[in-house]
Amino acid sequence: MSAVPAAAVDAAHAQPPLCIDCDGTLLHTDLLHEAVLLLVKQSPRSLLSLPAWLAQGKAFLKARLAERVRFDWASLPYRESVLELLRTARAEGRRTVLATASPKPWAEAIAAHLGLFDDVVATEGSVNLSGAHKADRLAALLGEHGFDYAGNDRADLPVWRRAHRAIVVSPSARLVRRAQAVCGGVPLTLAARRPGLLDITRALRLHQWLKNLLVLVPLAAGYHTATPQRLADGVVAFFAFGLCASAVYLLNDLLDLDADRLHVRKRLRPFAAGVIPVWQGAAGIPLLLALAASLCLALPAGFSLALGAYFAMTLAYSVRLKRQVIVDVLMLAGLYTLRIIAGAAATGVQPSFWLLAFSMFIFLSIATVKRYSELLVTLQQSRRAAAGRGYTIADLPVLMSLGVSAGMAAVTVFALYIHAPQTQALYPNEVWLWALPPLLLYWVCRLWMKAHRGEVDDDPLVFAVRDRQSLVVAALIALGLLFASGRW
Repeated sequence: MSAVPAAAVDAAHAQPPLCIDCDGTLLHTDLLHEAVLLLVKQSPRSLLSLPAWLAQGKAFLKARLAERVRFDWASLPYRESVLELLRTARAEGRRTVLATASPKPWAEAIAAHLGLFDDVVATEGSVNLSGAHKADRLAALLGEHGFDYAGNDRADLPVWRRAHRAIVVSPSARLVRRAQAVCGGVPLTLAARRPGLLDITRALRLHQWLKNLLVLVPLAAGYHTATPQRLADGVVAFFAFGLCASAVYLLNDLLDLDADRLHVRKRLRPFAAGVIPVWQGAAGIPLLLALAASLCLALPAGFSLALGAYFAMTLAYSVRLKRQVIVDVLMLAGLYTLRIIAGAAATGVQPSFWLLAFSMFIFLSIATVKRYSELLVTLQQSRRAAAGRGYTIADLPVLMSLGVSAGMAAVTVFALYIHAPQTQALYPNEVWLWALPPLLLYWVCRLWMKAHRGEVDDDPLVFAVRDRQSLVVAALIALGLLFASGRW
């Protein structure tokens, strides 16, 4: 190890030790909140133990969580500006201390992973090391006003009061002023930003609401029975499904934090990246569900049952079934089809056997494309298995065979539908319908070709909306149906 220059040693003596808070400062996220989510994911029954643990104090709660929850320390969202501050302090020969209210086993694991800390001061025993407790511990260890402290919250004000200098990691001008008032000067404010509107829309996955247009499919298929009231009911059903789906996306992202951080694209999602605090996502779930339930009051009871079934299925999928091979894609296909059933219940239009059969096969193909694309990313990252899934890269050929076969089955169902007696009553010029199977064949084959090339990087339905050729195919299919109906 090279010797530290004399000038650096003098500078280190001139500067007090640098103490860094963990949650919200060193990390973009809060380990306690994430630990609760991980515990619920690993053992949902453990949720019942949390109130009893908390009743014995936050230190006791954290100790129990530390015994049961392990993080992937390398994938956590570290704040680069704080890491750079630490690297500079280490280069200057300053003493660095991780001072956190997180349990000591977690703090020591972070310190060992980063290799940037000389000491660790954390919660242990019966004392939750935050606020005044942290201030007392640091003052006893390093002396009154004998350390610089970087924090991000008003809970850090007692520590700043007894620090030499305050370093504020927050976008709050009010917090900066309060820190300056208690410490006598804020020499440094590190970059931190509030979640913006774009971050919120990404967390809610508003672009995924496009899939909820499927609730209008029964009304479009039964165009001869469409009325303004049924159309209005379909629009209300669309928004109810959208709100419920956004709640499910929040839940799914919160439960998938560890897996998403290992994914080349999903690690940039607002919760995985720590842009939006996980507690805000948890609070948003019941709010969105309450809004969806209020819209259900304006629709038939059958729609409420379908929406409830959708939520129950997605909950089971998020907690456990997404890790079950084949079951996961069947669930995804079923959730797509359930949107059509819910739309039928909302508008009072009975879905035909043909529509449901076609939907199940085409959506199974689409769901398999989604899983295939994710697994292909795993292969490109030189990993053997997809994080949070039950598949390995050896399953890629099987998934492609399953998905292509399901797509071909969907086209076959549509071709048989054209020849059915009831089709002739709905479409007087049924000859135009025979132009549609070749279009569907082209779209399914092209979608799988794009997936095989790694060019489907989102939900396949969302990809289709953004893909010019898919839009052209959709327009041609709409024209074919219009000509066949005799309305043009």
